[in-house]
Order: sequence, then C-alpha cells, then structure tokens
Amino acid sequence: MSKPVKNMLIDDLRTRLRGVEEVIVVSLGRLDAQKTTALRQTLRKKRIQLQLVKNSLARIATADTPLAPAFASGEGMLAVAWGGEDVVDLAKELDRITGLKDFEGFECRGGALDGSRLGPDDVKLVAKWPSRAEQLSLLSGQISSLAGILAGQITSAGGTLAGQVKSRIEDLEKGEGAEVTTAP
Repeated sequence: MSKPVKNMLIDDLRTRLRGVEEVIVVSLGRLDAQKTTALRQTLRKKRIQLQLVKNSLARIATADTPLAPAFASGEGMLAVAWGGEDVVDLAKELDRITGLKDFEGFECRGGALDGSRLGPDDVKLVAKWPSRAEQLSLLSGQISSLAGILAGQITSAGGTLAGQVKSRIEDLEKGEGAEVTTAP
C-alpha cells in the first residue's frame, strides 16, 4: 500500500472517530461477506458503527487520543465498533452477538474506555453494567423515594401540630380554658 493511500485511510479513520470517547475492538474471525453485511445491518439498527481497520493504521490514527490504548496490542485486521446509546449498550450488543451461531468466530478483543485499555474480559464486565437508561431509572426511583419519606415526615409532624391547634380552638370555642386575659 502506498504512503498516500495509507495517509488517506488514516485521515478517514481520524475523521470517523473524532468525538468518540470509547470503542470496542472486535475480530470478525472468518465471517464471509454476506455475514459481515448482516452483522453491519444488525449493528446499524442499534446505531453502532463497525469499521474494518488495519491495526497499525488505527494505532497511528488514534495516537495521542483516549482511544490509543485499544490498539496498543493486537495484530492484523481488526474491526472497531463505536456508537449506541453508551458504552454499556455497545458492550451488551457486541457480547450478545458473540453468542449467536450466525456470527460464529466474531469475538471482542478489547477496547478503550476513559483512556484506559479494556481486555476481552473487561468488555464482558462492562456488558453486565446497567445501561444509561437503567441508571437514570434507578436514580429517579431513589430520589423520589427519599422525597416521599421526607414529605411523609413533614406532613406527619405538621398534621400532629395542626390537630393540636384545631383541638385547642375547639376547646376555646366551647368555653373551656377561657382564662384568656385581655389587655387594657
């Protein structure tokens, strides 16, 4: 491959990965063209992009970026996957695909998350994390739970005080405790 072609490929990959914070590197194994196309279509439905790259060119394209650790070790042709709702969604979908018989040979090789390298086992761990939507659901449940407890405590104390005031007013209206003094 000539130097100008390599530079064009590197620039294209840099452009595609601009603004991307996390990637997962996968090996397509011995998937033929039809299965690779089906894989890309499956991933596209989840807004996940897959780019086949030569490891040495990817290493040059991601140098001095948080994605560089993903390509620190590896050889030959690999594919880079990025996108989805978040990195957890990406890892879950790729982990799910590794278990499908249609894509036998497809495997996660690692990746990069927050500038740190992920190994194949780390990708499986990330796939078990709650997704962004699940985390937001848990957080809102915890917040509303605390707000409910606080509101209950405020209204119970306020209800007791209101009951005592009402009782005292009723007593005063009946004439009990009429020792209210008037000022001259």
